[in-house]
Amino acid sequence: MGDVSVVPFAVSEKETLSALLDQQRAAMVAICAGCSDEDLRKHLVPSDTTILGIVKHLAWVEGWWFHTVFGGRPDIGPSSPEDPNADFRIEPDESTSDILDFYAAQCAKSNALIEAGSLDDLGHDPRPSARKDVSLRWIVGRMIAETARHAGQADILREQLDGAVELGHSSTPTFD
Repeated sequence: MGDVSVVPFAVSEKETLSALLDQQRAAMVAICAGCSDEDLRKHLVPSDTTILGIVKHLAWVEGWWFHTVFGGRPDIGPSSPEDPNADFRIEPDESTSDILDFYAAQCAKSNALIEAGSLDDLGHDPRPSARKDVSLRWIVGRMIAETARHAGQADILREQLDGAVELGHSSTPTFD
């Protein structure tokens, strides 16, 4: 994911969007750092949400938008109409390193697609009720929003877990 401590201010649209997405991904990974596998699986809210479950979900969402919708590959995600939250569930045979490695691999594949494509290139959402043609620009923006939303949730869970706050957030930029 490279150096994500500062998002450059004067680069191309694609470079800006890529850096913003990488910054959110890095924040998500930083929230996990220093936690045990057991802690990352803890249910700290009434729902089944866990920090590690959020990472797994984000890995599958990367796969869906970049690899299925944009890349045209078949959807191999675990969720189904019968089990819509399977992508959040950590199975007993899945370790923290398994999930973090899976997330890193999905992000690397997504970055390769972003690098190779134009933001105007279109993917196709295969769902019957979907919007159909979707630009790479929209997908990157969607993933920035999705990752930031879930990183915020995970940040709160981490604070509940051990009091750690603002993990993975870069310092506030100055505009001098």
